[in-house]
Formats: sequence, structure tokens, C-alpha cells
Amino acid sequence: MNSAVVQLPGLNRDRDMVDALTKISGHAPVTVWQTETEIPDVDLIVIPGGFSYGDYLRCGAIAARMPVMDAIRHKAEQGVKVLGVCNGFQILVEAGLLPGALMRNTSLRFVCKEVLLEVVNADTAFTRSYIAGEVIRSPVAHHDGNYFVDDETLKSMEDNRQIVFRYAAGTNPNGSLSDIAGVINAKGNVLGMMPHPENLIEAAHGGTDGRGIFASALDLVAA
Repeated sequence: MNSAVVQLPGLNRDRDMVDALTKISGHAPVTVWQTETEIPDVDLIVIPGGFSYGDYLRCGAIAARMPVMDAIRHKAEQGVKVLGVCNGFQILVEAGLLPGALMRNTSLRFVCKEVLLEVVNADTAFTRSYIAGEVIRSPVAHHDGNYFVDDETLKSMEDNRQIVFRYAAGTNPNGSLSDIAGVINAKGNVLGMMPHPENLIEAAHGGTDGRGIFASALDLVAA
């Protein structure tokens, strides 16, 4: 399966993401620069983490208005899978591709640590490698991961099973509402998450808990 990794000024996890996708799929993803208005035919588009545009205005706010985002929006409307990790999640929210807002961590500090994630919905294109209720490990590294939506939107998301990951066992690092760590759009093809699964995909990382997200999205597991 073919994939693409989006590159924007200030992102610093693009090489990690390229490496993870290459190791898992056996094929190097194409890289797409911020000014490009078209994306090749791929099965998965990934916006990696970092600090696009120095996190000025709001995290992801400037990146969300770059030309490449119109191309991503078009691909998402066609059903192509889109994954945003950390700053990529913030960009997807700012671009209106996912609901909610990502605010400053309640500690007002940058958090870099390993957390536990509960797989809330294992019936998505990104989580078919897991089982519902499974708890996996994943690193986090962010300053603005405090996810928030209003009560009405939260209920709608819960009813539609759009909450995919929650921080488990008291490991919520940012004060995120309802311990939310990752959400998906109503159509089920755009996932945003604060943790970094690309940094836990092989033995050299100390585990492979994050590998299933990419294997699922790249259709490397049974439906």
C-alpha cells in the first residue's frame, strides 16, 4: 500500500514517520511539501508531529491554511485515510477535518513521557490490529494536547464511536477531556492522536505497541 508524509516548516518527526512506514510496509512513502496542491494516488496520508511554524498563533493554525491542506481535504472527501500525530492532530483540528480544540496542558508544561492508551474503538481502519479494551504503550511529547469539545459534541462523538483512544490507568498527561487521546471523523477515515505510535514499532524502540496502527491503515492485517 502506498503512503505519503506531509512536510511543513517546523515539523521534526517526518523522518521518524517515513522510517516507520518504510519498515512496516516495505515501501518508502512519498513526501509532500506544504506548497503542493496535488497529492499522488496513495492509500494513507500522514501529517507527523513537531512544531509547524513555531506553534505561532495556535498550534497548527498556520499549517492548516497551507495549500497542501486543500489537497488533503479533497483526498479525505474521496475516502483516502489520513492520520495526524501530535502536531498533525492539531493541524487536522485547525483545518476543520476533526472536531474539537487542543489547548495548553493543564500543567502548563511540556510533557515527554510514556503513557498507556486504551483502544476504545477497534473497528476502525486504523485499529483493526487491536481488540476493544486493549491497553497499549505509547510515547507522548507535547505542550498543547488538552483535547476539548462541548458537551453536545462529546455525546455525539461517543454515540458515533468517534473516540478511538483514551489515556488509561491514570496516565492522562495533559488534562484532556474524558481522557481522550485520539479521535476519528464521522466518516471513519481521518484519525488524529496526540501520542506517537511511530516511536514504538520495533524491538529497538523497546516494543511494538504502535505498529498495529500503521499495519491496520496500510491494510496489512485481515479486515
